[in-house]
Amino acid sequence: MTFWVVSILHLRVNAQSTTADRTSEVGEAAITDPNEECSPYSYPPVNNQLSSFPPIWEAASILPNDSTAQGKWNSISGSIPSNISVKTQPPASNYSSNDPDCWWTYSLCTEPKLSGLSADITAAPEPSTLGFGFDDGPNCSHNAFYDFLQSQNQKATVYYIGSNVADWPLEAQRALADGHEICAHTWSHPYMTTFTSEAAFAELWYSTEVDSFVAMQMIKLAVGVTPTCWRPPYGDVDDRIRSIAHALGLQTIMWEYDSLDSDINGNSITDQTVDTSYNNFIQTANNGTFNHTGAIILMHELNNFTMSEAVKFYPQFKSSFQEWLKHIVPVGVSLNKTQPYVEANYSLPTFEQYISGTVTVNGTRVSPNSTSSSGSSTSSDSLSSTSSATVSGNGLPTASSSNAADRLTDTGHHSILLSILFLIFYLL
Repeated sequence: MTFWVVSILHLRVNAQSTTADRTSEVGEAAITDPNEECSPYSYPPVNNQLSSFPPIWEAASILPNDSTAQGKWNSISGSIPSNISVKTQPPASNYSSNDPDCWWTYSLCTEPKLSGLSADITAAPEPSTLGFGFDDGPNCSHNAFYDFLQSQNQKATVYYIGSNVADWPLEAQRALADGHEICAHTWSHPYMTTFTSEAAFAELWYSTEVDSFVAMQMIKLAVGVTPTCWRPPYGDVDDRIRSIAHALGLQTIMWEYDSLDSDINGNSITDQTVDTSYNNFIQTANNGTFNHTGAIILMHELNNFTMSEAVKFYPQFKSSFQEWLKHIVPVGVSLNKTQPYVEANYSLPTFEQYISGTVTVNGTRVSPNSTSSSGSSTSSDSLSSTSSATVSGNGLPTASSSNAADRLTDTGHHSILLSILFLIFYLL
């Protein structure tokens, strides 16, 4: 009997050590070792086109010979205000206290003062509803996190950086395959108001042979869809930048509450600060603040810590919020935005469909129906709370990132192994 048990365990170890399939979304999503997840790979459909994009993790600009991008900029530049100046970080002391430019970084302004612009989305309009989402993806080690969301049948809005998509295209594909909503988060994650209008345009636009946008075109190239929403990095947006986004068909998604999960500095903001921020948000929900209009809280898939925090607090979102914050949905669902992309062959469910249990419609892979709270609690414990990410100068993961998020328990493989062992014991 010992021989058989050892043999089966040996087969399992060999199976796990088999070289991963890094040519498909399904193969990449099956990797359980975060170090392997974060080792660079080549995906020809993207790598073969990189020369048609700005250098990864460098500020975007219109490529010298790109007449299409230049033509698009020329066609919209006349609608971009020229009397709104390029900003500095931090804000200059001589900037008008009246905030004439509706600059979020200065005054948290989200109601444009320039005519023709829609207000930023800062909350889920449906009562008792959380617009659930995460910035700065795709993170190379997000399989454990996405596995957790899938186990809860939970969809989210993910704000993807073009350079991250270029580095990790199969990870980006997983978001669509799992039924999440994808929005753009620029090409290189800059303070957008510090860029000239043409440079800001380039951050949102880049085309090769089709009329599309730089972060969005990279998403189109890697994933196959073109987003119609975006979130400004650091929330840094004013009416000049809004005008550029509006001209490109992008809806601006902001937030009202901040988990502070990406702001840890070891001094004024610590792990405990983030926990307190989450707990304060939960208490705000329990006080009935969102009874008439829901909320959006800023969270990130930036590194292992930020993803672990989301997993840790998700059971409290589900349990503590049952009475006060009844629904946790992607932002697009809360807006009843059933066509989230330029392409018409993909739809989001309506809000009513989602809360009735239809969390995906056409164009997505149906997720498991497991929503047990015990599973989420176990998953939270199995995520490491220490990040070992390699970051670039702007604080974002690089291609050599090794955010070692511990894997969620592979219950499926364990169950199969135990069943085989029990069968052997029974037969012997």
